[in-house]
Amino acid sequence: MKTIFKMFILLFVLVLLWIVFMPTTKHTQLPVENQSASREKIITMRFGHNAQKDTAMHQAALRFASEIKLKSKGKIEINIFPAQELGNDDQMIEMARNGELDILLTPTAKMSVPIPSMQYADLPFFFPSREDVYAMIDGEPGQMLLDNLQEIGLVGVTFWENGFKHFTGNKPFLTPDDFKGQKIRVMKSSMIKEQFESFGAEAVPIDFYATRQALADKVVDGEENPLVAIVSMGFHEVQSDLTLSEHAYLGYVFSINRKVLEKLPHDLQILLTQTAKEITPWEREETQKREKNLIEIVKNSGVAIHKLSEEERQIFAKKTAHIVKKFEEVIGSDIISKTQELLLEKYGPDPKTKTQIVIGIDTDLSMDGKVAGLAIKQGVEMAVDAINAKGGVLDKKLVVLAKDHRAIASIGLHNVKEFNEREDTVAIIGGMHGAVIQEEIETIQNAKIPYLIPWAAAAEIIENGYKENYLFRASANDRFASIFIVDYALKHHKKPAIIVENSSWGRSNLNRMNADLASKGVNSVASIVYNRGQKSFKKEFEQIISAGADSLIMVANANEGSLILQELSKQAKVLPIISHWGILGGTFFEENEEILKNIDLTFFQVFNFSNNTSHCKEIEKNYLLTFDKKSIDTVKASSGFAQAHDLVHLLALAIEKAGSTDRTKVKEALENLPPYEGLVKKYAPAFSSDNHDALSEKDYFIARFGSDGRIIPVTK
Repeated sequence: MKTIFKMFILLFVLVLLWIVFMPTTKHTQLPVENQSASREKIITMRFGHNAQKDTAMHQAALRFASEIKLKSKGKIEINIFPAQELGNDDQMIEMARNGELDILLTPTAKMSVPIPSMQYADLPFFFPSREDVYAMIDGEPGQMLLDNLQEIGLVGVTFWENGFKHFTGNKPFLTPDDFKGQKIRVMKSSMIKEQFESFGAEAVPIDFYATRQALADKVVDGEENPLVAIVSMGFHEVQSDLTLSEHAYLGYVFSINRKVLEKLPHDLQILLTQTAKEITPWEREETQKREKNLIEIVKNSGVAIHKLSEEERQIFAKKTAHIVKKFEEVIGSDIISKTQELLLEKYGPDPKTKTQIVIGIDTDLSMDGKVAGLAIKQGVEMAVDAINAKGGVLDKKLVVLAKDHRAIASIGLHNVKEFNEREDTVAIIGGMHGAVIQEEIETIQNAKIPYLIPWAAAAEIIENGYKENYLFRASANDRFASIFIVDYALKHHKKPAIIVENSSWGRSNLNRMNADLASKGVNSVASIVYNRGQKSFKKEFEQIISAGADSLIMVANANEGSLILQELSKQAKVLPIISHWGILGGTFFEENEEILKNIDLTFFQVFNFSNNTSHCKEIEKNYLLTFDKKSIDTVKASSGFAQAHDLVHLLALAIEKAGSTDRTKVKEALENLPPYEGLVKKYAPAFSSDNHDALSEKDYFIARFGSDGRIIPVTK
């Protein structure tokens, strides 16, 4: 019995030990990390492009996929679909936008359909060298282009390439005249069409894959493409000459669907974008290495190879220089201006030598005032071109340098300081945002640099309290403009409401307008101040309508002005609007063309090309030619253009009178100018020591939009 009892006790102990220790033993056999790894879902991404498998771009794509898999430790696998396996470029762009394709590599020319600014890379003979192209697309201009992809739901990462474009033909193309009478195949691009037409050629749009046959059948005489396309498509087999011109860049933009990217952990987002950027130099170098072999293939086929000299490139560059100005509005003045600034830094003379005279522009080139900013820049450039064509000033060429302040005062201050530091800057021309200029006044005065204003109307800008005032204006003064607007409103209405933006410009106008109404025994039935960036005006209109207003006086810029107009159109009673001119600084008419057909909108103005001063006809002809406009009446922000144009000529007169670019002497000369007949009026004279406003109430009028956006004066 004792033996049985001992065996029972032993068995009990063994069972107890099994219960206590066996679960732990089983758990240690499968570590937690291995269980987690076995359950972790692999992220699969689709990457589409149009390049053939034997190209540098496809090899770079393979390298990208391999590195991502390695660096993510297998968390991300990328499946690559080359050679348009998923569809053509346009179809893949739509797939990427819709989230059906995660990663897209597509030509910038094709991306320019949804994002017009991508035409930047196609600017012919604009970049002095290959290195300059890389500096731009890898720098601020390139980042601006990539940022624009946010508009279509993509995140722009970097630029890869298929090389630089060259000319092929049945003759060498060494000068623009060599193209005269030739039919040249082009892709569907207004810029490229303009390029060849400026040479005297006929641009013929033909599908890329039909180009070789068109060349063989002599339907066209030549074409442009990078070497990889020329060889892979056999263009060299049906052409006798290759001209190595490197006249434009065939870049490819690498982008990722924004929603797909944002769903990933932050570290994987960084991994994808950084790896694409790290591979960029390799892809470009590999493209260049392969081009040497491609040239040999072309040469061995019997094709004559020519290379443009630097002198020949300059001739082409001069012939196509107007294309930058013509397409600046499409590409973006902020992008073009930043590029021009960077190129001037590299290739321009040292500012200390003062071998050129710089006129700075400090304005909004990218936000709600970009239309006004571009008009101001165009007015300055046209005046400078005319002056330089006659030998410049003091035997020196004038140079325009524009900086974008994005309607932000701190950026404007930075711009002013940078202009002041350049010893060759003689003066600065401002923009439409009075609030920005007011923040700059102290810096301008301390720097003693003439600051010329072609738009901003705030009275306080000129009436700034400085005895030695360095600010001059050829524009309206709100001290009188606000009264002019109220007086016009009272001629047609009895119970106006007023709505203004919450800024120094808006509030000062509101105070003067209410004071003027009170002096006439009238009160505004509602005085409303709204905030910039405000999205809804429903409550404001409830107040306006309930107050019994029969009209609305508006002080607004284009963005908020559009929203106010759109809310007004929803009301049972659609009030007439009398507006200040801020709405003309953006795309107000284009955004509200249909609504405007049913709303009585008039607005304040000081210039229209129907003024018909002696200069208007000449400028009209040059403007239409330079900027590819069909009618001068459709020029946007024409006041900004004309007033900036006049200010440059007045500045040139002052420099000549001073016999120097010394800023203090130029300021004194501006106060003692001879009479000058400009676009806006005959200045007799423009300024004096105690009056820095060149325009008066006699120059004001009210206007409205024509059906095509023309500005039509309705009263003097």
